[in-house]
Amino acid sequence: MDQICNHITEITEIKTAVEHVCEECKKVDGWWVHLRTCQTCGATLCCDSSPSQHMTKHFHQTGHPVASSAEPGEKWLWCYADESFVTYD
Repeated sequence: MDQICNHITEITEIKTAVEHVCEECKKVDGWWVHLRTCQTCGATLCCDSSPSQHMTKHFHQTGHPVASSAEPGEKWLWCYADESFVTYD
């Protein structure tokens, strides 16, 4: 069984999207495919399938390693730093 990285195991409460919009795309009238929520600061940004890939840019700019899916019904976490993925209930 694969081990879950420390960045994910340190999360005690899942942050969820306040609005179902990419905060950065909204500023420039952009569009997105799927949304992710940063588990450090709570920012909700677009995924890598979106043109601007704001969540990955956020990780590189801030070092905030873990994002969750902000899509309804999806319950998973991704650690950019360790490339670790985990689902949760």
